[in-house]
Amino acid sequence: MSDRTSKVVVVTGASAGVGRATAIAFARQGARVGLIARGLDGLQGARREVEAAGGRALVLPCDVSDPEQVAEAAQQVESTFGPIDIWVNNAMTSVFSPISEMTAAEFKRVTEVTYLGYVYGTMAALERMRRRDRGVIIQVGSALAYRSIPLQSAYCAAKHAIVGFTDSLRSELLHDGSHVRVTVVQMPALNTPQFSWVLSRLPRKAQPVPPIFEPEVAADAIVWASEHVRREVWVGLSTWKAIVGQRVIPGLLDRYLAKVGYVQQQTDEAADPDRPSNLFVPVDQTRDFGTHGEFDDRAWDNSRFLWATEHRGLVALAGLGLAGMTLALLPLRHR
Repeated sequence: MSDRTSKVVVVTGASAGVGRATAIAFARQGARVGLIARGLDGLQGARREVEAAGGRALVLPCDVSDPEQVAEAAQQVESTFGPIDIWVNNAMTSVFSPISEMTAAEFKRVTEVTYLGYVYGTMAALERMRRRDRGVIIQVGSALAYRSIPLQSAYCAAKHAIVGFTDSLRSELLHDGSHVRVTVVQMPALNTPQFSWVLSRLPRKAQPVPPIFEPEVAADAIVWASEHVRREVWVGLSTWKAIVGQRVIPGLLDRYLAKVGYVQQQTDEAADPDRPSNLFVPVDQTRDFGTHGEFDDRAWDNSRFLWATEHRGLVALAGLGLAGMTLALLPLRHR
């Protein structure tokens, strides 16, 4: 028998990084969490941490590029825990490479996981949520959904596609008068294990473009977005700068990124040419990479911009109060 006093949440890409941090964050609220990913060791590690945080977990080895596997995973969650309340699309893969050196198979794979995986997850969630006329779908996006950067063309294109798909979906839900809600959470650079396993042709080790935030910052934003009505949530001032900058000075950003985009995505350490990648085969099948990547010493564990977003009413009130005090202190003009 299902316990309807706690939420039922599904997280894709739950074996590491943002997905794992998100599953743990929901578990702290007592949620029952379906954990979807390819890597079994990573999933088992996530399960242990979810249960230690106070939640219940269901391990669901699944390749999100296969719609039948995703639909079956959704059914298993509902058979075990009951109706799904929140579905978080997060699974991703990428390739660090100039376009001229990439293969058609690599573009196809990134698109199938990072874009179509969201489509299939959304379809599985909607099939169940629409019948009940309730539920929340969270699309984990990126600042790169609006401002592409060099060396990650396939990933940037997939994130752009997610925005286009979600905008269409949102309009259709409004047309139907549906109470199912969809929100996109646009992320900054994050300290996740992906930089240890992403396929890379760069001469030096790949890194997130600073400023870097810990996965828990992203998880906090996702949980908050699941509880508040927002069209999009932008995490971090860097995300705001990228999105607004693309709207205002796209040509200037093209030239700026042409100069610095290659350097910013690499450390000073030479890349290991024999390092395995997870593009086609999961590397956490026999190893648990955990939640964090290799950049803890450079990553922020909080975002003041996110805090301001989550407390925008308080921020607005404080702004009005400051403006009122300023006006009150201005000298009165004599008539």
